[in-house]
Amino acid sequence: MDVNGTVADGFEPVREAFARNFDALGERGAAVSVYRDGRPVVDLWGGTRDIDGTAPWQRGTAQVVRSATKGVAAAVPLLLRQRGLLDVDAPVGEYWPEFKARGKERVLVRQLLNHRAGLPVLDRPLTPEEALDPARGPEAVAAQAPAWEPGSDHGYHALTYGWMLDELVRRVTGQGAGEWIAAEIAGPLGADFWLGLPAAEEAAGRAGRVGRVEGPEPSSGAVLRARPKRSVTEAYADPGSLTRRAFAAITPFPDQNDPAYRATALPATNGIATADGLARVYAALIGEVGGVRLFDEATGALARTEESAGPDRVLVVNTRFGLGFMLHGSASPFLSPDSFGHPGRGGSLGFADPASGIAFGYVTNGFRKTVTADPRAQALVRAVRESLTRGL
Repeated sequence: MDVNGTVADGFEPVREAFARNFDALGERGAAVSVYRDGRPVVDLWGGTRDIDGTAPWQRGTAQVVRSATKGVAAAVPLLLRQRGLLDVDAPVGEYWPEFKARGKERVLVRQLLNHRAGLPVLDRPLTPEEALDPARGPEAVAAQAPAWEPGSDHGYHALTYGWMLDELVRRVTGQGAGEWIAAEIAGPLGADFWLGLPAAEEAAGRAGRVGRVEGPEPSSGAVLRARPKRSVTEAYADPGSLTRRAFAAITPFPDQNDPAYRATALPATNGIATADGLARVYAALIGEVGGVRLFDEATGALARTEESAGPDRVLVVNTRFGLGFMLHGSASPFLSPDSFGHPGRGGSLGFADPASGIAFGYVTNGFRKTVTADPRAQALVRAVRESLTRGL
């Protein structure tokens, strides 16, 4: 496998780990980008742009990043708060009156972001066609009763998070989250990140085709010999569990290669990014990139402050969340306890680590069965950690 791109001196372990992902972990096409103190130090890509094709991955190839979208989307309400436009301790109903139905009158904006709102499921899932209508998801969540007393516990809002965040942003700014990101985050940064892929980018073939890939068998020695706990396996197998229902809030799930799906803004699931685009956004959350800095020091501290921790009622493992961002922990290890970001189910990952000045982005066209800690992404994170350790 030819690995293309560059690494700065000292970051050679990342190139080695990236190449091993193709040799040992079933990678088909991928890219990884790392910034340190606002400057790119790793920019690598390889394989094919399409999961089912032969055309080579190019430097600007983008992919659907699934729930890694949530991390970029989480920056929006925090920036609105930073600008004095949003109070995270206000009831959601102050901005979105229709939301107050069925026992949700006292649900706070904070609880939408930290996965404590009790709204991970829909009693009637949306069809793929309904999910493409930006009004239908928010309407469904507004009419939904909580699955638990809001604020009393936490559980991953896999799909509903996006509809709630999008409508909240729309009520505050008059724009959906995708429009706001384009104007206020990706545009000023020159970052290749889209929440709602523009027609011109679709026509230019910027986004590759994604699909499922199988990893090596644990007995091969290429991955850790780890199996899901029985309770986790049972939760995903049980159609009535919060786990299954949360991920089935759109049923059946849309074709992620459909241009209509990619053109829609679903802030929980369908951001499209290059690895550099993801890393560049996170670099601007913890420092300056090309003259642009997004978070001030207070907002940066808020982004990595723990809001929810412990057994997750949906993922059935211990998770840690801040306001929209997942935090470093056993379910999704980043670089250090100071790190914040978000993985995407099946592979992709973006995060920032202010302690080391590192911002990280990884995208792939091959989705595995992993939910929060894909072996390929974790191999690259470990290589970044090794590079930093060597440089001490």
